[in-house]
Amino acid sequence: MKIVLPGGTGQVGTILDRALSAAGHEVVVLTRRPRRPGDVAWDGVNLGPWAEAVNGADVVINLAGRSVSCRYTPENLRAMMDSRVDSARVVGEAIASARRPPKVWLQMSTATIYAHRFDAANDEATGVIGGTESGVPDHWAYSVRIAKNWERAQEEAATPGTRKVALRAAMVMSPDRGGVFDVLLRLARLGLGGPVAGGGQYVSWIHDEDFVRAVEFLIAREDVEGAVNLAAPGPLPQREFMRVLRRAWGMPLGLPGEPVDGGGGGVRAALGHGVAVEEPAGGVRAAGGRGVHLRLGGVGGGGGGSRAEVAGRAGGVRPSSGAGQRGVIARLPAPLVGRFTGSATRGPPCRCP
Repeated sequence: MKIVLPGGTGQVGTILDRALSAAGHEVVVLTRRPRRPGDVAWDGVNLGPWAEAVNGADVVINLAGRSVSCRYTPENLRAMMDSRVDSARVVGEAIASARRPPKVWLQMSTATIYAHRFDAANDEATGVIGGTESGVPDHWAYSVRIAKNWERAQEEAATPGTRKVALRAAMVMSPDRGGVFDVLLRLARLGLGGPVAGGGQYVSWIHDEDFVRAVEFLIAREDVEGAVNLAAPGPLPQREFMRVLRRAWGMPLGLPGEPVDGGGGGVRAALGHGVAVEEPAGGVRAAGGRGVHLRLGGVGGGGGGSRAEVAGRAGGVRPSSGAGQRGVIARLPAPLVGRFTGSATRGPPCRCP
């Protein structure tokens, strides 16, 4: 298949590009800074010659959006909003104008769209959309608005010949440098991976290989459209999650993150200023509630890899390299490396888009 990845140079795009290319697909990356043969220049805002790459493609997976690993200043928040909404809008325009539009458009979204809660899992049918909870911080509510506007841009696109799916994904954990797992592991190595805001909030995430398999599944299943949650079953409270990482490194110490002025009322662990460690103020309100339920399980989206196979990837390698980091992911408790099996998971991965 010909698969177009707008914004495909970030962590998630790199994961998909690598996996889909290895599977024999023709992958075209739309990027502001083309560097490789086959990369196509675009600005993420306006139609241009790049739209010809969409014409005749089988699949478009739009991942474009400003990185959330930053200070949540008004300028950065606006850039997060505009980059996501503008790119989704213009991708929709390109599909609408294509002589041979793609069969399916997968649009990146986020599990952050859901409300913080502990009373029930958030599934796609009955999950509570967040942003209006009592006492919600402004930047938290703004992150939810970003997610809603992001999805709305896809929903409103006039693409009747193209199936549309919004990927409400938790944090994608991979050994790639610069990703969220790399940041968390660095904190653990430095003895800074302790509880943040008490550590009772749940960490929802998805293994990079499961994310790829979920994408392949959604491409193949013509009966699935709309919003779909992507997260591993069996999340842990943040303090336990970080304890697992520290144990894997042989690091007994994990300094806690305390309330500080985080440019938005947040709570930050030491060295923390991005997606991996920022939590909203208020302790138990931070980063995640009762859960995100996976609709994939209800339509037969079983994962294909056994727990033994996942655990076997550790290989006893101390994680000083990318391969070793994958070993740490593999050594996490079985519920954390479970395939997408329809289990309920606990909530948004963080309060950021």
